[in-house]
Amino acid sequence: MNIVTLIQACIQQLPSKVAAAVKVDNSQEQNQAAINKPKPKLVLAYSGGVDSEILAHGLAQFAKVSPHFECLLVHVHHGLSANADTWAEHCLTQAKHYDLDCTVKRVEVKLAPRLSVEAQARSVRYEALLSELSNNDILMTAHHQDDQLETVLLALKRGLGPKGLSAMGKVQRFNQQHWIIRPLLDCSKDEIEAYAKRYEITHIQDESNFDDKYDRNFLRLDVIPKLKQRWPSIAATTSRSAELCALQQSVLDEEIALKLPNIQLRKGNDWVLDLERLAQYSSAWQSLLLRGHMDALGFAPPSKVQGEQILAQLLDAKADANVEIRLTDVIIKRFKSEGYFLLPQKNAQYAADKKGLSNIQLNKIEELINRVIELPTGDNFSTEACQTGLRLRLPLSSEQVSIEFALPGSTRCHPHNRSKGRELKKVWQECGLAPWKRGTVPLLCYDGKLVAAVGYWIEKSYLATADDVGLVLHIR
Repeated sequence: MNIVTLIQACIQQLPSKVAAAVKVDNSQEQNQAAINKPKPKLVLAYSGGVDSEILAHGLAQFAKVSPHFECLLVHVHHGLSANADTWAEHCLTQAKHYDLDCTVKRVEVKLAPRLSVEAQARSVRYEALLSELSNNDILMTAHHQDDQLETVLLALKRGLGPKGLSAMGKVQRFNQQHWIIRPLLDCSKDEIEAYAKRYEITHIQDESNFDDKYDRNFLRLDVIPKLKQRWPSIAATTSRSAELCALQQSVLDEEIALKLPNIQLRKGNDWVLDLERLAQYSSAWQSLLLRGHMDALGFAPPSKVQGEQILAQLLDAKADANVEIRLTDVIIKRFKSEGYFLLPQKNAQYAADKKGLSNIQLNKIEELINRVIELPTGDNFSTEACQTGLRLRLPLSSEQVSIEFALPGSTRCHPHNRSKGRELKKVWQECGLAPWKRGTVPLLCYDGKLVAAVGYWIEKSYLATADDVGLVLHIR
């Protein structure tokens, strides 16, 4: 087993844009330009167990032949074991032996009734790893063939479909913005242990791995050995099944991506579901498009039963029904013929907004132009100076600039895309904006007068004209 080759093979499978960002150019000019450019990092999730230990050993060799990468070991200290400090010291000692940098990230796992320790530990672990990643950095984990078998069996236990059964990929998206690679995914546990024995690699043994109250340990200790005894190649064949599921899912994802724009609407800073258009599809496509929409927004897919209940309440409810569906990580609401998917904390924010959000005063025009403004809603507001396109005129030096929320419904306004002026309340109704959203829209004002509803319109009398420099407004 040549771990350097396995790592290189994964990196070569990265999409062309990512691969280009980490590609080595041996020309003198390129190397000179790269002096001031940060190297992309290859970050190994390093527990100190035998799997990550042999990968760290291989990474040390990879680092010697790949100077264009900054190779880093990251050990997450959960504090759940009395041996946690000893494990961290082991990892730091081994890192010196490998001549690799190692960072220990201390995290707190919240233990509470009805919360899985496994799930909570995994969540904070990946948050800690994510904090070490910048653009073009790559996360690497030591998952192997037996881990893949466990993942597929757990997916079956949870009743997941092709996406869940596709389990883990050698090269996969991580948190929408990064990539994760798993060089050992086709390697058996026997091969890994043989590698460790051959190179006399020391490693830790987490005592919790022998506690079968955890699902993965139950599979690892009681179920998989029996499966392997009966069918020695089951880990390899299951891995092939996962690859086939991933292949089929990728084709399905392409079709979903083509159809999603037909049922999605942009409302300010939100993507909402057009329920009338969704209802035109077959029940099978409704389920797939619901999952695709939730996945695009970063929410976990619903179970089969949850998906059916969501569709029933969104599509079959009366027009004036007050629909609110609560899942672990998302709250789903219906307003008229549109479905909104909100983070629980966002929904709590909307409830609190009935009291009114705090306004923001900007003392200088530079504060409006040269920085990103964090709004009390959690969104970020920024502007861009331009001479073309739809843009707001610059404030005069004498004008006081402010960002306000929930102006009176009687406030007169004249959006740039409407022929006549009308009251703000009427405009929100015409926009079809949900009542709980109206008090959270940032309203840009000059001397207290509304000049733009950010994400929706610019006041007609405040548009930049001809070739004058104006402001394009951004919210995200």
